[in-house]
Amino acid sequence: MALTMSLKEELARVPVAATPERRAETAAMLRFAGGLHLVSGRVVVEAELDHGASARRLRASITELYGLATEIVVVSGGNLRRGQRYVIRVVRGGEDLARRTGLIDQRGRPVRGLAPALVTGTTADTAAVWRGALLAHGSLTEPGRSAALEVTTPGPEAALALVGAARRLDVAAKAREVRQADRVVVRDGEAIATLLTAVGAEQTAALWRERRERKEVRATANRLANFDDANLRRSAQAAVAAGAKVERALEILGDEVPEHLRYAGRLRLEHKQASLDELGRLADPPMTKDAVAGRIRRLLAMADKRAAERGVPGTDAPAED
Repeated sequence: MALTMSLKEELARVPVAATPERRAETAAMLRFAGGLHLVSGRVVVEAELDHGASARRLRASITELYGLATEIVVVSGGNLRRGQRYVIRVVRGGEDLARRTGLIDQRGRPVRGLAPALVTGTTADTAAVWRGALLAHGSLTEPGRSAALEVTTPGPEAALALVGAARRLDVAAKAREVRQADRVVVRDGEAIATLLTAVGAEQTAALWRERRERKEVRATANRLANFDDANLRRSAQAAVAAGAKVERALEILGDEVPEHLRYAGRLRLEHKQASLDELGRLADPPMTKDAVAGRIRRLLAMADKRAAERGVPGTDAPAED
């Protein structure tokens, strides 16, 4: 929730001078946070938001752009919803506002998607539509496996229209139904940063990129550490297994072991978890890793040959106590 509120706080302060952009943003906020009600034969426009500055921005836009008065009701959070909710209601002139913002068509029928003027506007208008949608019903989660920039929409038609608007901003978004609610989701990290920048949330975009890079660096470091740990465990397990084979080989051969092979075998038994390279450095005089490996290989081969001649288990069998 922290990133979501930070995003809405920044978007609510984005200056917009051009009237078409303000109209596009206002229409989007009413579409994604609002609804139409029929009260005593009169159309009432209502919008519910979870952010105070967003509610004030919407009220100011309705008054300045359309000259209409608004009512506002602050609803305290309950068991299911935390935090306050801000309900903005336009009673007088509600039908006119609904028609001018594309909530209803010229015949008074509800528009399920976005008004054609919003879908075919300029790039700046399209960015304003997304800004309004995010202010109305958007959320932004922390970078990571489940990271997403998401907008809950009033229906599939509005979701598809918002996906198309994202495409015009060169951002890939998907419409999906989650828990019986239609949503538009952007999951790609770079696409999220691009969209945040396009709607004017440059500080949030920079913060998002910084946190994303930090998590990626941490994840890479963890993967490398886990990889190194796994390699060390495998090497140690292989060394212990080799030590058991050497112990069996010395048992089979007894006094028949050539001294240089016995020496390599004793090195392995005395340092069971050491790598071949470490055994070579421990030898006196020092040997290469290949030299140690060659001597141990010959020791095991000699022991297996002798075991086969005697009809007894070879070096793969456990050593006897």
